[in-house]
Amino acid sequence: MKRKLILLNVVLAALAGAAAWQLHVRQKEIRAQEGKLLRQAPPPPAPVPVPELNPPPPARPADYGEVAQKTLFTPDRNPDVVIEAPPPKPVPPFPVAYGLMSLGDAPTVILSEKPGAPNRGYRAGDKVGDFVLAAIHNDELVFEWDGKQFRKTLQDLKPDANTPPPAPAPVAAAVPAPVQEPAPAPVTTTVGSVSTSSSQADSGPGRDTGDGYRACVAGDTSPAGTVRDGFKKVIYQTPFVAVCRWEPVN
Repeated sequence: MKRKLILLNVVLAALAGAAAWQLHVRQKEIRAQEGKLLRQAPPPPAPVPVPELNPPPPARPADYGEVAQKTLFTPDRNPDVVIEAPPPKPVPPFPVAYGLMSLGDAPTVILSEKPGAPNRGYRAGDKVGDFVLAAIHNDELVFEWDGKQFRKTLQDLKPDANTPPPAPAPVAAAVPAPVQEPAPAPVTTTVGSVSTSSSQADSGPGRDTGDGYRACVAGDTSPAGTVRDGFKKVIYQTPFVAVCRWEPVN
């Protein structure tokens, strides 16, 4: 019985040794195979096709104009300078017309520079306040101001019913005021035994009243149109009184 147990133990020990050897051999093979796999290089991946890219267009300075003209700190910056034209000057009030005289010579229009101002006579070329009376055509007047022309009829320029009457002015205010001078004392001359007296009834132009005009001398009886010393006698019939003066002959 004892020999059987010993034999059984020896058989079991041999089987255990054989199993241990097989396990060792198997483990060695696994390690060798594992090392082989680790040393083996992986196959390269297949190349991925890359689509062809279009090259960007070349840079142009004009495309960066906004960057050069504006900044991040002043996005409303504008290089275009806007010059505002000054507003047009308002047209001043037109003169007031009271009538027109035409005695065969250049016509004369009675005007006031503004309502309520004294009136006087004006001819073409005279300055009336801010305007220049450029021309007189029957009942139409042409004014010039600031390089512009304005046409007005006497009806357009008539005084308003609510306009105060013009300020009192001298009788001769309708035309450039000629002033009459007192007649010089009579001059008595003796020829032989005959004495003659001259009352200077035909005395000619008087003193200078400005603008090249001469006054008429009181008692001068020479008719209108008389030419003397380069002056022509002209008598204007105004709505108030006849006005006399000597005008230069052109």
